[in-house]
Amino acid sequence: MRDRLVLVPDLKQKLRDDLTTAMKARDELTTATLRMVLAAVTAEEVAGKEARELTDDEVQAVLRREAKKRREAAEAFAGAGRTEQAEREQAEGDVVAAYLPQQLSDADLTALVAEVVAATGASGLGDMGKVMGRATKEVAGRAEGGRVAAEVRRQLA
Repeated sequence: MRDRLVLVPDLKQKLRDDLTTAMKARDELTTATLRMVLAAVTAEEVAGKEARELTDDEVQAVLRREAKKRREAAEAFAGAGRTEQAEREQAEGDVVAAYLPQQLSDADLTALVAEVVAATGASGLGDMGKVMGRATKEVAGRAEGGRVAAEVRRQLA
């Protein structure tokens, strides 16, 4: 049987390398968080009819989902008065966020959406879908969809 060369995306390999480093350093928080993230990546890889290797963009999508889960869990725990669990979720979210691209500032997001609105010739809320599609591509994971939608809605109103 021939050996097959398997190319592992850089981001996934970085996660694995950082997990090894965290384990050697006995960093329990980072170890547990990276194990959770890598498990989510693996689950995504085997989901569907056929197993496949995720691209860096797909791994980033998994990371964004995991970061959002941590943020929402932290808010839920904080709202229920469970500060210890909220702090843990927030800390895990910070570990995951370190692997994501820098988020756009409000001013940058406003400018980007204004450019898209001008480029598409949108004139009202009826054009929101057209603007959202293009703005989402332009943002490329550097801002949450909710933030983008709110800004598009504000500029088209």
